[in-house]
Amino acid sequence: MKLLAEKRANGKSSHLRREGRLPAVVYNKGVNIPISVEKRAFDKVFRRQGTASIIDLDIGGDSHDVLVKAVQMDKRRREPLHVDFYAVTAGQAVDVFVPLELVGTAAGTREGGQLDIKRREIHISIIPRLIPSAVSVDISALDIGDSLHINDLKELFPAEAEILDDGELTIITVVPPRVAVEVEEEELEEAEPEVIAKGKEEEEEGQD
Repeated sequence: MKLLAEKRANGKSSHLRREGRLPAVVYNKGVNIPISVEKRAFDKVFRRQGTASIIDLDIGGDSHDVLVKAVQMDKRRREPLHVDFYAVTAGQAVDVFVPLELVGTAAGTREGGQLDIKRREIHISIIPRLIPSAVSVDISALDIGDSLHINDLKELFPAEAEILDDGELTIITVVPPRVAVEVEEEELEEAEPEVIAKGKEEEEEGQD
């Protein structure tokens, strides 16, 4: 997807934002180009492609393949303030976070289990043309107590991809129903006074 950009001179970024534009930079080894992009256009592209897809960035007629490397956000307004674009070199591996799409309904949820999702993306190194926009993960066979780890998903990625995350990290777990746990805790609390009371009766009997 194409995104139009303009080179920018040094100046106050607040002026650009008032005009509906975002200050940004395109960088790589030996490359550092200050630019600005139209905010609405960037929002549209970023929502569709995220950080794991190549963007065709047009800077004054010159085309650059880039990835969104970082977005500085206004925490109060939840709006982007500045964008870092990484200029991609053909054949050079890049580090990206690929989103996971959970497919199906876990078997354990039909028995009252609940999904505990630990991670929604995986960090990989791969050449740009092979970057998957997302990876679909079938969770339908997961029962209560079952988990999926990063090592379980290796076959879902291109063979050329190097997974940078720890393979033992958990992606998702189906945990027991919380209600059952709460009931069990209540039963334990009720059982404790009975044992204490029984002990007192024994002491009283001993005193007699």
